[in-house]
Amino acid sequence: MQETRLPPIDIMHKAVIERDESFEGVFFLGVKTTGIFCRPGCRARTPKPQNIEFFPSAKEALIDGYRACKLCHPMEMSGAIPDWLQPVLQEIDDNPEIALKDDDLRQRNVDPVRVRRWFKKHHDMTFQAYLRARRVNHAHGQIRQNGSVTHAAFDSGYQSLSGFASAFQEITGFSPSRSAGRKIISLTRLLTPVGPMFAGASEEGICLLEFNDRRMLDVQIKVLSKRMDAEFVPGEHRHFAVLEQQLQEYFAGQRQKFTVPLFVPGTPFQQQVWKGLQDIPYGETRSYQGQAEAIGNPKAIRAVARVNGENRIGILIPCHRVIGKDGKLVGYGGGLWRKQYLLNLERANKAARE
Repeated sequence: MQETRLPPIDIMHKAVIERDESFEGVFFLGVKTTGIFCRPGCRARTPKPQNIEFFPSAKEALIDGYRACKLCHPMEMSGAIPDWLQPVLQEIDDNPEIALKDDDLRQRNVDPVRVRRWFKKHHDMTFQAYLRARRVNHAHGQIRQNGSVTHAAFDSGYQSLSGFASAFQEITGFSPSRSAGRKIISLTRLLTPVGPMFAGASEEGICLLEFNDRRMLDVQIKVLSKRMDAEFVPGEHRHFAVLEQQLQEYFAGQRQKFTVPLFVPGTPFQQQVWKGLQDIPYGETRSYQGQAEAIGNPKAIRAVARVNGENRIGILIPCHRVIGKDGKLVGYGGGLWRKQYLLNLERANKAARE
């Protein structure tokens, strides 16, 4: 069972050598000569291959007698919010209009440089840019609800309407006075056992769920932004809490179907293919030919494969359940090792219930 939950051993060895952080949470390595287990991206000296054994979880490494590395802290989920930052982010969640300068952070015994580095690494933006985006996101919602730009500006902590309008225009691409007719897609970052993911939500539902290291992520965001005539802005959304809870249940083997609302704008053919993906039963797979036949268009195998690759909502719209006709894994934007992990997870949980 343990081996079926791990990527191929040659891929894991390569990840260890390259200190590939995209495998964080997917596997852990135990170093036989030291009795210590680490993350794949640990900066300690790389052990020899014969001295490594792999585990799908930190728990199993501990049970096997290994101790957690003090350098990479493998007991903590990769990308998790560190303890020293959590109070600050909680304060921001409680007060979306708050503006925290460097001196404000120091008064809270938090190093501004440390905060800036964490945000650049995990969100690819500075802390101040993150705050501005969240405040604008919050203000946009207020304007759509009551139509008052003035109230939204001052409630968001801005001292002048001109400063608010300038920041709003820069982040959203349109002026506050045009908010009533424009959309914003709220963007957040979620942690999963197979790596961090970016999620996007509109009022209609979740419209984006992609691994943050996917090569086509920028393209997906641009296409979706154009199709929805909306801008992506970091912020909270009511759909995110439901999404995060259901993803946790899925990876824990407690959920087979997702009920969080989805919004998947596309052509009629794209809609048909994505609906067909959702009809593939949990724990089962289908070939591209089988998928084309299932939607009543048996000659559209290549077109079906292309649309699968255009899927913007990973896991929830399970394109990972489509494999080659010969049974081999092919074509997954998140990486074939993730596809294998998800299929193994579903098969193991389905077998356990039967």
